[in-house]
Amino acid sequence: MFKREFWRHYDFWLLGLVLILSIFGIVMVRSAIAGNAELEGSVNRQATFVALGMGVILVVSLIDYHYWASLSRVMYIGTILFLLVIFIIGEVQFGSARRLDLGLFFVQPSELAKIIMILVLADFYARTRDQVKDMRWILQGFLMTFGVVVWIMLQPNLSTSIVLIVIWFSMMWISGLPIKYLVMLVIIGILGIMLFLLLISLGVQIPFIEEYQIQRVVNFMFPDPNARHGDTYNVEQALITIGSGGWFGQGYGQGTQVQLRYLKVRHTDFIFSAMAAEFGFIGTSLIIGLLVLTIIRCFQIAKNAADHYGALIAYGFGVLLFFQTIVNIGVNLNVIPVTGLTLPFISYGGSSLLSLVLGIGFVESVAARRKTPDKA
Repeated sequence: MFKREFWRHYDFWLLGLVLILSIFGIVMVRSAIAGNAELEGSVNRQATFVALGMGVILVVSLIDYHYWASLSRVMYIGTILFLLVIFIIGEVQFGSARRLDLGLFFVQPSELAKIIMILVLADFYARTRDQVKDMRWILQGFLMTFGVVVWIMLQPNLSTSIVLIVIWFSMMWISGLPIKYLVMLVIIGILGIMLFLLLISLGVQIPFIEEYQIQRVVNFMFPDPNARHGDTYNVEQALITIGSGGWFGQGYGQGTQVQLRYLKVRHTDFIFSAMAAEFGFIGTSLIIGLLVLTIIRCFQIAKNAADHYGALIAYGFGVLLFFQTIVNIGVNLNVIPVTGLTLPFISYGGSSLLSLVLGIGFVESVAARRKTPDKA
């Protein structure tokens, strides 16, 4: 009876969307790294992670999501300890220690931290649903989030830190944040951004912010037209690459900016540009449409969840997908500074993909146990 009920509510549309996007990601990685001997093994690794990911979704979805609520404290402490380990012995890459070398592959604890914090915050806001929504309630959630964010910032990894703050704020808002506090936090946020920009313009060193991260903002605000390297060059090449695709693209494996390697980090941060060059505006719009549908499915599952805890899990993961998608595309279009966030399910990266499919597994668990009309 349980199995029949489970599979009847299982969201196969969501699973299908993730599978299509992940397979398309393998196809794009193959084209993006064509001819690069150093990266030739990336396609097989990505395909392996996709195969493992499908298994992860199935296994995690079979476990009742309520089980994870009892492990919130353990997962939270474990995440902090894992991040502490990466801070001490993690491999340094591009100026930051974010990866742990396990021999066969690298692990990025910060990617897993996104999913764990969704579960932890969902449990907290579900338990405090009937609590008075005052400053104490706000600070409790913030301090819980900052306890993880501080270790990610020390790597340094500003982009993931911002993602976690966005997840905290959105889950707090959906849990009933009063309007007066919402306005207050928005004002504080705006003032904080203004202060950050002022300090940058004055050349003041900001705690937890590295020089290269400041330079990304400076390059965005005051680009050097004569630059031939760095973020300015990468963004300019991304715009040229996107424009070269036109309406229908130059064809798979035929993008000149991609194949001639003018576009850098084209299989990770700037894979959207590579996609635009080969499939054009029409093809890129279709992929964006699939990502939007995936996000919508998560929000629909949240709406029909059996309880507040399940709704927050699905909602939090939908916010994560939405934010990463718009930020990655925004970077490629040069409407926001370079951040390093991947395009969900498409950019190369085992840790990123596995953390995302882990989140999909949790959402599927919520969907399979959603409320029915006779139980509503």
